[in-house]
Amino acid sequence: MVIKTDVCIVGSGPGGALLAYLLAKQNISVILLERNREVAREFRGEFLNEEGEGILKKLGLFPKVEDLGLLRIEQIEYWQDGQLLKEIFPDVYQDNLGIHVPQNHLLKVIVDEAQKLDSFQLMLNTRVTDLIQDEAGQFCGVKALKDGSELIIQSPLIIGADGRFSTVRKKAKIPVAVKNHGYDLLWAKIPAPYGWKPSIKNALVNGSQLTLFTQAKGFIQIGWNIEHGSYPQLRKQPFEPFIEKLIRNFPELGNVVREHIQSWQDFILLDVHSCQCETWAKDGVLLLGDAAHTMTPTGAFGLNCALGDADLLAQQIHHCITEGDTKFIGLVRAEPKRRAYIEKVQALQVDMEKSYESLFTAYV
Repeated sequence: MVIKTDVCIVGSGPGGALLAYLLAKQNISVILLERNREVAREFRGEFLNEEGEGILKKLGLFPKVEDLGLLRIEQIEYWQDGQLLKEIFPDVYQDNLGIHVPQNHLLKVIVDEAQKLDSFQLMLNTRVTDLIQDEAGQFCGVKALKDGSELIIQSPLIIGADGRFSTVRKKAKIPVAVKNHGYDLLWAKIPAPYGWKPSIKNALVNGSQLTLFTQAKGFIQIGWNIEHGSYPQLRKQPFEPFIEKLIRNFPELGNVVREHIQSWQDFILLDVHSCQCETWAKDGVLLLGDAAHTMTPTGAFGLNCALGDADLLAQQIHHCITEGDTKFIGLVRAEPKRRAYIEKVQALQVDMEKSYESLFTAYV
């Protein structure tokens, strides 16, 4: 089976889905490929900052997301051994310090709006296996398996929005520089106890960051930094002394933690790294979000940068098509400005990681 389209986007996360929607709004035919059987799935990077909030409001999507449910963070706190050291609140010009948006809500809004457009097509359970090049070396399509059947999508522009281990990036042979940040992250999710305020609570455990993110619909997401590569050895140790460190810092969570986090199996491990690709645009292939510039969880910038990529690229791609730039040279020329911004954010993440402990010593 062979299908033709103006743009083929691989990966229906927020960046890929938003770009597909924005292109389809401009009557650019776009096919969005998703390897899973549904768009809705489990995410952990779900916090909007001012950039992401501003983009959704500009596009008129924010009210629809809010109708499905979100949570404005009212304060950021720093704790040590069960004692509150410091609180930060929004200033007079803000109504939040970040917004938790379940990505299933965000993706539902974007995809529902896109599916109203004739120029948009979503293909689920479709896994890209290879890229196609013409005689001149220009990428001109993808090979995929949809529901187990072979499929070829011919497209002059292929966009990899398929995350930190991008298949598109690998198949296009785009070099990537990976940076180890010295830590990995354990995730867990628990119900919030009655009266829990919408907040981000930080603690310092043996020099490592422990953060509790309040989520919409009454949950708390726990993010616990551990030394990079240490998890296999850590799992061999008794679990109870480890989890007691969390309870000692946040005693009010004692009962709910003991009920819902009872073994190492109740944590999910994230291998933390950042990366920068040598180029984000090459011979008809374009990368965005984590496929182009993997972010660490620090500061929750990843989602917002992906939305920013999509917002900017939609304009640039439209310009290339309307100007007859069939090789999409304009995307290569436009890359440096956005790259400079991303590199600035990644440098900020490193500074935040290095200075985290000092946020506590200043108040002890």
